[in-house]
Amino acid sequence: MGKVAVIMGSTSDMPVMQEAIDMLEGFDIQVEVDIVSAHRTPEKLFDFSKNAHERDIKVIIAGAGGAAHLPGMVASMSPLPVIGVPVKSRNSIDGWDSVLSILQMPGGVPVATVALDGAKNAGILAAQIIGTADKCVMDKILVYKEGLKQKVIEGAKSVQKKK
Repeated sequence: MGKVAVIMGSTSDMPVMQEAIDMLEGFDIQVEVDIVSAHRTPEKLFDFSKNAHERDIKVIIAGAGGAAHLPGMVASMSPLPVIGVPVKSRNSIDGWDSVLSILQMPGGVPVATVALDGAKNAGILAAQIIGTADKCVMDKILVYKEGLKQKVIEGAKSVQKKK
């Protein structure tokens, strides 16, 4: 099984990105976490992006707020799938700048984009990607999805009892 890298532009993104880490760890996927700023540490960004695949990383989750260049810059240099998490940060324009910066990538440089502060879904998506080649992870995803279904069924029962 390969690892998933969860990177973010600054430590202030960690409360949001922790949800991706928690989901991946729940699926028993090894996670590498780091701060890689597109604007403040460009050399680190280049090194990380160009070499991540050589460290058995299979998917990169990149969270960024404000101008949110991190996911796109990583995707421009890495052969790995990149999942972008727009983060509503203190310098953000209600999060829309981050969403659009990650979502509107040019042809040839794809970034899968989840909802604003949607790191949980990024973790699930990364696990699903890993699961295509790892039966143990796929089995855990199937159990997780069944759990979601059962929550809805139980919720429906509790609402129906109130009638």
